[in-house]
Amino acid sequence: MEVVRVVRDAAPVELSPAAVEFEELMASITAPPTPLESKRSMSERLHRGATEPEGVTYREVDANGVPGIWVQPTEADGSFVLLHSHAGGGVTTTAAVDRKLAGHIASAVGVPALVLDFRLAPEHKYPAQVDDVESAFNWLVSQGFAAEKIITIGHSIGGFLAVAVALRLRDAGQPMPGAIVSISPWADLEIAGPTIESNAANDKLLSRASLEFFRESWIGGTGLAPDDVRINLNRADLHGLPPTFVTWGTYELFQGEDEVFAERLKAAGVTTEALPVAGAQHSYIWAAGRVPETDRAIRTMAEWVRSILPIAR
Repeated sequence: MEVVRVVRDAAPVELSPAAVEFEELMASITAPPTPLESKRSMSERLHRGATEPEGVTYREVDANGVPGIWVQPTEADGSFVLLHSHAGGGVTTTAAVDRKLAGHIASAVGVPALVLDFRLAPEHKYPAQVDDVESAFNWLVSQGFAAEKIITIGHSIGGFLAVAVALRLRDAGQPMPGAIVSISPWADLEIAGPTIESNAANDKLLSRASLEFFRESWIGGTGLAPDDVRINLNRADLHGLPPTFVTWGTYELFQGEDEVFAERLKAAGVTTEALPVAGAQHSYIWAAGRVPETDRAIRTMAEWVRSILPIAR
């Protein structure tokens, strides 16, 4: 029997940029992880909390240089869109982690969603994350979406970003989103709210130490103080914001500051709906499709959005 030997050419091959990136991904899997890489890897497990929504498709997009996932329900009013920012303290998680939960929310509201992969700290400090959300907002406008038909939404630091980009647009005299949905927002970087301590045993995800790590990663070395109005919603001027839905879990560290944030919105004359979810964890939205309390909250926020905006379905 003849044995055929294949002689492989060892000469260098010119690879496409995408092929080089794939090689780097393969190499990173076998390299010993840094502590930060370990945190990021563990955070990717959070996608398991949500079920895969039915009747939803996904595709990758480039939104003004910001990578994202376009989430398209089968039945949707394509003239409106959710601009979604994920959680992770600005340091961990990705659009892929939020893909499924965004699908559940998009289906309930009846509009598509753009889930962003904004830049992460400490490699990219503030204001990179707000810059990326603003770039994506402007991209949606360039694609034909009226500003008032964009709903900014997010949870944890994403809940902050959903509000922060509207504040930036307001201050620049630019058209703002039609509505904001802020879920478990990190509203007070001073980490001084009363439930930081009183809910310490209840919150299974956050701790004072983790918040201090995220804060240092995000604004350390920038010269910003934790009470700076650019990064602290409970110090910022909230007047003139679009209608805002704020929700949080009563077991999370942010309960106290989110209650204050909702009251400050109302005091500023903003049309506000507040939804505390009894016994729910921080970023309870990760359990979309699996936990009845989460699904009820999604239905409530969807009904609110549809009461504020003329979404067809």
